[in-house]
Amino acid sequence: MESVDEVDRGLIHALHLDGRAPFAAIAAVLGVSENTVARRYRRLRQAGVMRVVGSANGLLIGRPSWTVRIRCTPDVAPPVAAALARRPDTFWVHILSGGTEISCNLQSTDTAARDALLMDKLPRSTRVLDVSAHAVLGGVATEWAGIRHLTEAQAARLTPEPPAEEPLTLDGDDHALLAALARDGRTPYTELGQSESAARRRVTRLRRAGVLVLDLDVLPAALGYHAEARLWLTVRPTGLAATAAAVAAHPETSFTAVTTGRTNLVATVICRDSADLYRYLTERVGTLDDVHTVETAPLMRTVKRAAS
Repeated sequence: MESVDEVDRGLIHALHLDGRAPFAAIAAVLGVSENTVARRYRRLRQAGVMRVVGSANGLLIGRPSWTVRIRCTPDVAPPVAAALARRPDTFWVHILSGGTEISCNLQSTDTAARDALLMDKLPRSTRVLDVSAHAVLGGVATEWAGIRHLTEAQAARLTPEPPAEEPLTLDGDDHALLAALARDGRTPYTELGQSESAARRRVTRLRRAGVLVLDLDVLPAALGYHAEARLWLTVRPTGLAATAAAVAAHPETSFTAVTTGRTNLVATVICRDSADLYRYLTERVGTLDDVHTVETAPLMRTVKRAAS
């Protein structure tokens, strides 16, 4: 595991705040040279500790998101998870519960391909025991505390204005740009298939509308966190919004979304160790009055995060 120091942690937090922040701006906040920031970024990127990924907000462009849960025999979990990870419409592919479960998020532009996966390909396997898919009705803004390092004043200098979250009609150039940024969210404007000025305008437009979301893939273990888990909660409908906001505000939470289905709130939490996870479940989730049930599945292996 690549070791990280104070400068690395500051860089990671900075890129979490703004994945396309110029190295010069980050260097000014951290009090180091621009060359130092660029060198640290390349080292961490090449070691697989972190990467910036451009994701599309499916709710704003007509791409429904689904959270999929697959129960299977342990011998098929790795190949099934690998096959899911190779698909361009999947992200956050995890092997859970000792290899007896897989979870992933699915955001497909092709409903026929989505339906074929959920209703034909996966159920056809004799070693896939059960498949459930719930539509994501809305995500809740979440910031995992383990990534924080900068002071409030430093973070304010790098935090962009919040997006307007307005639906947009995308053209072919927009889709090509999103595809390029999905491979590397820091791809230079000059390498996005159009003139630098046009690419800059498109990126700015997509970000301001909230269509383009820059996610930071980071390995929690590099920051000292070794216990991740996926949670499915059944919440009283009248308390769903408040409970979702409460779970999203927990420092351990890295993802929260309201879904359809018997369980109507899904979350991912990242803790330092199993004892920390136990404390989280009993002292935080256990005190939420509107939560009826909680299903917890430890993450054994992450095959794909926001990108391959």
